[in-house]
Amino acid sequence: MLIVKKFGGTSVADKERIYNVARRIAEEYRKGNEVVVVLSAMGKQTDVLLSMAKDINPNASKREIDMLLVTGEQVSVALMAMALDTLGVPAVSLNAFQVAMHTTSNYGNARLKRIDTERIRNELENKRVVLVTGFQGVNKYDDYTTLGRGGSDTTAVALAAALRADACEIYTDVDGVYTADPRIVPGARKLNEITYDEMLEMATQGAGVLHNRSVEMAKKYGVQLVVRSSLNNSEGTVVKEVVKMEKMLVSGVACDKNAARIAVIGLEDKPGVAFKLFNHLANHNINVDMILQSVGRDGTKDISFTVKEDDIDEVVAILERHREGSLKCQHIDVEKDVAKVSIVGVGMMSHAGVAAKMFEALYDAGININMISTSEIRVTVLINEAHVEKAMNAIHEKFLLSQA
Repeated sequence: MLIVKKFGGTSVADKERIYNVARRIAEEYRKGNEVVVVLSAMGKQTDVLLSMAKDINPNASKREIDMLLVTGEQVSVALMAMALDTLGVPAVSLNAFQVAMHTTSNYGNARLKRIDTERIRNELENKRVVLVTGFQGVNKYDDYTTLGRGGSDTTAVALAAALRADACEIYTDVDGVYTADPRIVPGARKLNEITYDEMLEMATQGAGVLHNRSVEMAKKYGVQLVVRSSLNNSEGTVVKEVVKMEKMLVSGVACDKNAARIAVIGLEDKPGVAFKLFNHLANHNINVDMILQSVGRDGTKDISFTVKEDDIDEVVAILERHREGSLKCQHIDVEKDVAKVSIVGVGMMSHAGVAAKMFEALYDAGININMISTSEIRVTVLINEAHVEKAMNAIHEKFLLSQA
């Protein structure tokens, strides 16, 4: 069997954990399996590197940031190769350039285009464990790029798809996918299985277990994922197309604190204005989530939308450049102390009144809703960030505990 395993930063945070992971890899290798391992940077190393960059130059280019950040994963794979060597397991560490992992040129948030598998297959034929840097790729200019936070998950799924692996296992510091973040909701419980669509919505709306693009890719290429803990031997959660059990109404509750609300006030109330506004943002690869348009007065309208809080400064700069030109708006308001809370479940498609039940839970908890967004299997509300914990627990109790 060919198995792709991915270990997150907390799983390789120090010497003890590196050897813990090395022993797990060695055990798999000694079963006679071919093993490809994707690693993240150790612990909080990416944050340390970002802090160093900010200290040197707060306005450093995204290219140079990527050049810096890729070193974190290279440290991890090299140290893991050394650890496996002490255990008598032949291993080789490869970075994105050596593999090679081709990406788009969008520094900081690149997308994988294709993977050259020849080097990896040659190393596997020579009976070596192959250790690959996660989170990174190489663009057409031979520059390093990074795939965005959590991108090592996407690296693992992409490798599993390209190599036609028999299994893809994502190891983290929790032992599976939970109905909510157990650090916020003590009553959250682990799911044995979850569909790609539900996991994609959960990941997109803030559940930090998997990178949303990794789930998107797994669904596209039919890669069945298993999310499990690197710290114990529990079975974990299987992410796949169809689950066996009768679907619960709601599978999980997720929150995303990395959100900000922007209101563009006093736009002209005529065709094409919304296109101009969001086209300016699209040209700079800014992702917009929730959108609300309201009619103002005297032939004007207001448009509010949410973006990642990390993108706020860039978004405001873009809008200000066009404020008196193509947009002709009166002013731009920014609200950072907001968060998104979502319920997700394919069972929602066949049940009426799900949104009302969610809103009732928030009403009972005395929490005001600023914006609402829905899909077939998701309802998302924007609330004050200070109320996230209360909201998560109230909604989880309303839906998940009653389904237990």
